[in-house]
Amino acid sequence: MKRLLSLRRSALFAIIAAAAVSMAAFDIPGTTAPPKQPSDNDYMDLVGEAEKAISANNYEAAVACIKRAIDLEPDNPSNILLMSNLAMVYSYMDQDTLALITYDETLRQAPNMTTVRNNRALLLAKMGRDNEAFNAFAGVIDTDSLNATARYYHGIMALYSSRLDIAEADFAVLKSVAPDSRHTAVALSSLYAMTQRNLEAIPYFKKLVKDSPDPEFYAGLAGCYLALGRLSEASETIADGLKRYAYDPELYYYRAWLNRDRFRLDEAHDDARKAIALGANAAKVNALFAPQDKK
Repeated sequence: MKRLLSLRRSALFAIIAAAAVSMAAFDIPGTTAPPKQPSDNDYMDLVGEAEKAISANNYEAAVACIKRAIDLEPDNPSNILLMSNLAMVYSYMDQDTLALITYDETLRQAPNMTTVRNNRALLLAKMGRDNEAFNAFAGVIDTDSLNATARYYHGIMALYSSRLDIAEADFAVLKSVAPDSRHTAVALSSLYAMTQRNLEAIPYFKKLVKDSPDPEFYAGLAGCYLALGRLSEASETIADGLKRYAYDPELYYYRAWLNRDRFRLDEAHDDARKAIALGANAAKVNALFAPQDKK
């Protein structure tokens, strides 16, 4: 049975959007404010206040502090970094057009800032401008072929648009430069599962379940075990996943598959109904029983 990992396109871009939001802001060395009352006429105080505002999710205050700092010292070389952070804050606020304008101005002044180029590409993906995002990551790779961030997102986008040769090439580089990273585990587990290389996928899913036990990783690991007929391991994985995520539709889908293969058809149908009720694709779930229905 052909199995696709539950990380479909919507989940892919949820990952991309989350990555854009989670990028670390404020990597300017020495920006910790001294132990004194902050002043709106002191550059470093304003930078520190902006950092605190971001930590408190007070993005409007962060924008005001960053812009005030830039206005105070328009020739300060750290303004490039502040502009990059300002773009990220706009993205946090879902003011994506302003964020893109700010990234573009940052790159106009400092065109070789790879981190900014990657962040801009992530923003384009968040905005649904898929082709532009893909090409932007490709541009980073053209100038820095070993850039792990660009290789990961470029490869993931290629994978979910069925350009497997590109995904294979990107992930080969990613594996060589960052073999132990979470991105590498996500990339290779997805690639191997979607190309039916289940044995190769299992170690990466197991790493993900151990390090960041999200429901899609339990589901992916269970699916690999089921595809290989390793029902006991699939059962254990699904049970562990449901302890954490009692309402995850994919886990019920895979439990329906498990019970079907154990010839517990009443339980399988019960799980199938739960999966659909929780949002699983009905056609995919009902396909589990197509051979029986045809008899």
